[in-house]
Amino acid sequence: MRELLIIAHAAVALADGAFVWVGREADWRGNAEDVVDLHRRAVVPGLVDPHTHAVWAGDRLADFEARTAGVGYESILAAGGGIWSTIRATAAVSEDQLVSLARPRIDALTSSGATVIEVKTGYGFTPDAELASLRAICALGKLTPARIVPTLLIHVPPQSVAERDAYLSAVCAKLIPEAAERKLARAVDVFVERETWSALEAERILTCAQRNGLGIKLHCEQFHNVGGLELGVKMGALSVDHLEACRPDQIATLAAGQTIAAILPGVSLHLGLPAAPGRKLIDAGAAVAIGTDLNPGSSPLFSTSTALALAVRLNGLTPHEALIAGTVNAACALGLSDAGRIEAGLPADFLVLESSDWRELVYALGANPVREAWIRGEKVSA
Repeated sequence: MRELLIIAHAAVALADGAFVWVGREADWRGNAEDVVDLHRRAVVPGLVDPHTHAVWAGDRLADFEARTAGVGYESILAAGGGIWSTIRATAAVSEDQLVSLARPRIDALTSSGATVIEVKTGYGFTPDAELASLRAICALGKLTPARIVPTLLIHVPPQSVAERDAYLSAVCAKLIPEAAERKLARAVDVFVERETWSALEAERILTCAQRNGLGIKLHCEQFHNVGGLELGVKMGALSVDHLEACRPDQIATLAAGQTIAAILPGVSLHLGLPAAPGRKLIDAGAAVAIGTDLNPGSSPLFSTSTALALAVRLNGLTPHEALIAGTVNAACALGLSDAGRIEAGLPADFLVLESSDWRELVYALGANPVREAWIRGEKVSA
């Protein structure tokens, strides 16, 4: 988590959208058609945001006001607000409108340094609406230079207990197989909590996902310990995300497995939850990633670099650890081996910072530390 290779007076060579050479400028022996002088500014890998919910309609301003008056997030959800209000608003717009609403959110993340962005569904709810959300996510991928990684999120169960099993059957018989067959999703995520899905139900869903060739992820240990983390490690999930309520014995479980621990400091800031134990996870030997959890209700955080900066303040990470958590580890949380590193042969995704010191990336608050983002060898923002 702290093993950074830092090269002073460095240069990179790019061809066909990829890095072909990385090293000290004085060691370069090749020729170049074009040379870009970055004036000794720091260059870091493009950031990878492994957890967003960027496709939604409506807002949660009433929920926000209610929480400031002392109403809890779970109480709002149980009363039909929260996620349910976003589901209703999302159902009222077209796929094209969903794309139009989501595009500026993706642009904001890219401007903040994200060159790879995971986007989850979850606000469609019905199988047909979830497939529409997946199509909107795929359409986004054609409109932005960032690499969009689509995830199918099985978010909340029906409010009627009698409809719960029928809904689960539809998810496993129709939604997941169709999403896999049409290549609309790379992974399936399940929200495991007291007010949402049990670990047993999640296992049924995730087993179906694996049977259809998809990766698996979980939202878990956000408010309570109901078995989601243990299930994720047992099933070889790419990541278990949130972990604000993670216990010491669960930290040891994560450290002993291969699953990435994805922490989301924007949620702690916005909801006032205890921060996920990032420092303890790393000290125990777990691999930690950082995401924005960009969503309308619990983390309206539109900056990936700010998520890293918050993880330093709230979760106890060092600057070195935060950079790794927001690059190569975040890529691993998405099952990607070709992102989050500046290395010959990989896509040329990198950031040019305003400062000559890379630590400015996780130091600045309020101002954008990113001067330029380059994706596949092309400058996309300044």
